Amino acid sequence: MAEKLLSVESPAILSAVFGAYDEHVHQLEQAFHVQIISRDTQLKITGEPDSINQACRALDALFEMARGGEAITDQAVRYLVSLTDESQVERAKHLSDSCICVTANGKPIRPKTLGQKKYIESIQNNTIVLGVGPAGTGKTYLAVAMAVRAFRAQEVSRIILTRPAVEAGEKLGFLPGDLQMKVDPYLRPLYDALFDMFGAEAFARQQERGVIEVAPLAYMRGRTLDDSFIILDEAQNTTREQMKMFLTRLGANSKAVITGDVTQIDLPDARKSGLIDAMKVLAHVDDIDTVLFNDKDVVRNRIVQEIIKAYAKFEKKGER
Repeated sequence: MAEKLLSVESPAILSAVFGAYDEHVHQLEQAFHVQIISRDTQLKITGEPDSINQACRALDALFEMARGGEAITDQAVRYLVSLTDESQVERAKHLSDSCICVTANGKPIRPKTLGQKKYIESIQNNTIVLGVGPAGTGKTYLAVAMAVRAFRAQEVSRIILTRPAVEAGEKLGFLPGDLQMKVDPYLRPLYDALFDMFGAEAFARQQERGVIEVAPLAYMRGRTLDDSFIILDEAQNTTREQMKMFLTRLGANSKAVITGDVTQIDLPDARKSGLIDAMKVLAHVDDIDTVLFNDKDVVRNRIVQEIIKAYAKFEKKGER
């Protein structure tokens, strides 16, 4: 057994990292099989040398996040525990340096994983980005944040969000109202993200002016979308023809982000998903990038990560 001492500059930083009832430290102790004891602003970590080094790297990253004003969450601790590579932990320390935009409530939106940071950088550097990965990785929310950022910086004059209205086990015909009312429930996640960024009143004003448009994918046909930031959500449910139609709508000074999860295809024939097709067809086209997320990038409840892993394991077993 070995031990190591760490010093922290203030009790406030220590308290932020420890969390309520020391829950974050307990997570680290269980993950790395060490014991962490605090006295004033000093920590003593006891355990095997390799385990101590891993715990110290994670603690160092958490202290850096706390100094940057980032709230230390259960998800942040879990993520750092999952990073066994030293260089990844070092890069994760600086995630809080990147602020995409600020919500209507004054909350800064930052990437929470290295996968999310790569996604944001890709959106900045490419005209078209495909963000593909499991539920809860922030694909849609971060894309909307980047759209709002571009709009506020006057890089684009419109934000257009669209989704295919594909039935996921339910029939559109049974829903009340006209076509727009029938498809609105499918567009709700996009509305929610925009409400968060703009506030409900500001969003309504911008929508009335035609600056923000949220519409089903079918409404995109025949249009040329200039000076716009366009997001196609749930793209795994597009057909090949719909995906081609969408990609060819892009006009001058426009940017497009396409998000989807290829494990949740609701089309009758999953092999004909426009997203899967586009990932192959556009793989070597300049100014188009694909960012793949994995279960480590899930920023929802811990149980979502476990569900994704369980389904992946079950499906792999079924294939064998």
